[in-house]
Amino acid sequence: MKNKAFSMLVLITALSLFLSACQPAATQATEAPSPSPVATNPAAASIPDTPAPVTGQRVLRVMTHDSFAASDKVIASFEQANNVKIQFLKSGDAGAATNKAILSKNNPLADVFYGVDNTFLSRALQGDIFEPYTSPLMAIIPAQYKLDPTNQAIPVDWGDVCLNYDTTYFKDKGLAPPQTLDDLLKPVYKSLLVVESPASSSPGLAFLLVTIGDYGENGYLDYWKKLAANDVKVDDSWDNAYNVDFSGSAGHGSRPIVLSYGSSPPFEVLDATKPVSEPPTAAVVTDGTCFRQIEFVGILKGTQNLDLAQKWVDFMLSRTFQEDMPLQMYVFPVNPQALLPEVFTKYMQIPNKTVIISPDEIAAKRDQWIQAWTQTVIH
Repeated sequence: MKNKAFSMLVLITALSLFLSACQPAATQATEAPSPSPVATNPAAASIPDTPAPVTGQRVLRVMTHDSFAASDKVIASFEQANNVKIQFLKSGDAGAATNKAILSKNNPLADVFYGVDNTFLSRALQGDIFEPYTSPLMAIIPAQYKLDPTNQAIPVDWGDVCLNYDTTYFKDKGLAPPQTLDDLLKPVYKSLLVVESPASSSPGLAFLLVTIGDYGENGYLDYWKKLAANDVKVDDSWDNAYNVDFSGSAGHGSRPIVLSYGSSPPFEVLDATKPVSEPPTAAVVTDGTCFRQIEFVGILKGTQNLDLAQKWVDFMLSRTFQEDMPLQMYVFPVNPQALLPEVFTKYMQIPNKTVIISPDEIAAKRDQWIQAWTQTVIH
């Protein structure tokens, strides 16, 4: 009997391991903002594990990208008001999370998905994963953020992907920081730039779109060839580029120019180990050098908690949540009634004119643009 029981245990264990190995993995498509797709305070980005709900409480599952963050007290206010426990499912960067939501659409992993941005919005809509919902608060959201007329994807926040530079490096070298994309091709900036790959990073994809918007489909690959000849470094993620290779971050890397966000300088002030009067970094916000990312939330089809999911969407658009976001995820609220913290208004850098490419054009050409870039730059 012992041998028989032991054999059965071995068989069950092997079968369990086999089935686990067969589970489909989410396709890695972008970073990030991401941060997220955005620059995120590492200390603020970690949401503690959700304890088991008390008897009688319902559970609302919220799928997010890895850069999602919110104050405990803000989450608790929603839970207490609705007698619900929120469970967050962090699912990779914006692209990977979007792919995971699409792959699991017939057996959704959550009730709500937050974090798809305008570079991958069309993929989510074509995947038919969202339940349309018109939140009452949509009436006050500016039209520039409403990219989905069906209200399946509801705008929550925005941020600008921009080049950042280490101000100390350029001051010490007596060198002017770059102000245009053409500047990056000059010999004086050789080996100074690190960017993220558009094949694995949402800010990387945003920067690829900037080059397409500036140089056109007939010229962007030639620009990238010249950028590669000037020794641009390409990382797979924002975290590696900013926190490892960038000289202006805590990692003290060797590259003083990095692809990040216009909101990164305020983050550096708040994250400084010692108080600083000025950020040690600055963003390049010259016309035509930045791309505006907009992040969305949607109710996943198949949810058994439609009423709670709708309340959560309303909550994300409320002043309570919107005013919490800037210092948690370093993004800007879409609710015009939300007030920004002083550090944002003091140090934020917002471009007057960002590169704009329609979601429909991104949807039609995104994959071929990325493939052509990969063949040109990565080989």
